[in-house]
Amino acid sequence: MKIVTMGEIMLRLSTPGNSRFVQSDSFDVCYGGGEANVAVSLANYGHEAYFVSKVPSHEIGQCAINALRKYGVHTEYVARGGDRLGIYYLETGASMRASKVIYDRANSSIAEAVPEDFDFDKIFEGADWFHWSGITPAISDQSAKNLELALIAAKKAGVTVSCDLNFRKKLWTSEKAISIMRPLMKYVDVCIGNEEDAELCLGFKPKSDVTAGKTDAEGYKEIFKQMAEEFGFKYVISTLRESFSATHNGWKALIYNGEEFYESKRYDIFPIIDRVGGGDSFSGGVIHGLLTMKDQGAALEFAVAASALKHTIPTDFNLVSEAEVMALAGGDASGRVQR
Repeated sequence: MKIVTMGEIMLRLSTPGNSRFVQSDSFDVCYGGGEANVAVSLANYGHEAYFVSKVPSHEIGQCAINALRKYGVHTEYVARGGDRLGIYYLETGASMRASKVIYDRANSSIAEAVPEDFDFDKIFEGADWFHWSGITPAISDQSAKNLELALIAAKKAGVTVSCDLNFRKKLWTSEKAISIMRPLMKYVDVCIGNEEDAELCLGFKPKSDVTAGKTDAEGYKEIFKQMAEEFGFKYVISTLRESFSATHNGWKALIYNGEEFYESKRYDIFPIIDRVGGGDSFSGGVIHGLLTMKDQGAALEFAVAASALKHTIPTDFNLVSEAEVMALAGGDASGRVQR
C-alpha cells in the first residue's frame, strides 16, 4: 500500500536519562515529528510509506532525511530549502514530575514552504491513504494553506484521509484551532484524537474526568455519534489514557464505525521509557489495521498494542515489527527474553 504523510520533522534534543534541563551539560540527539513518526511505523509494517515536508539543504536537513531513510521511508517528496530545521527540547519526567517540551521551530523550512514546493497530483498518484495531524496547520498560516491543497488533491485522487487532531497549546489557541480545523474535517474519513483534542480542536467535550486519571468510554459514545453525523467520518477513534504519573499510565482505546462501538483491552504501562510518539504509533497502527485486518476491533487491538510497545522505546519512532505487535495483541505480555 502507498501511504503518504505530511508534516514537520524536527531535531530532538533531550536531556540524558531523567535529568533536568538546568543540570544537563549535553543532549541526546535524534529526529522526529508527528507524521514522520507515523511514516516510520507504516514502513516497519511493510507499507510503501512516503513523507512530505521541507527541510534545509544543509547537513542537518540531510540528517533528518537520513533518519527516515534508515527505516525505509521514501523521502523523494521532501522539498529542500529554507534556513532552518525546527528543534524541540525534551526533559523526560518521572513519577509525579511531568515531562517538558520546549519548541524552537519558528520560521522553519516547512513553516515557510509554498505550494510550488510540492506536486500534489504526483504525490497522490497511486496512493491508498493520506495521514496528517493538527500540528501541521498549526505550524503557520502558510502551512495550513499547503495542507488544504494536499487534501483537495488527495480527495480528487480517491485517497482515504485520516487526521490525528493532536492539539498543541504551545502552537496555537483553541479558538484558532477550531477556526482552521473544523473546515478541514470535510476531507477526513478517519478522525483520531483524545478527549482534549476533540474539545480544543472541534468543540466537542466528552463526559469524563481524565484529569483525575479516569476514562469512562461511555462518556465518549454520544460525542462520537455527533462527530460522525456532523462531519461524515467513517470512523471516529480515541485513545483513553489513565495518567497515574509520568511513568505509569493505563492505556486503551475506543472506535466507532457509524453503527457499532468497540472498546479495546487495557494495558498497564509501567515503567514508561518514552511517551513521545505514543499517539503517532497508535495512528500508524490504526492505519495498518484498517487497511489489512478483518474488522475494526482487530484494527483497534493492533493499534493499542503497537502504541503500548512504543512507550517502552526511546526516541520518537516506534521500532517494532508487525509480528511483535501481533504477539502482544494476542496476549503475550510476559517480556521474557526471546532466545
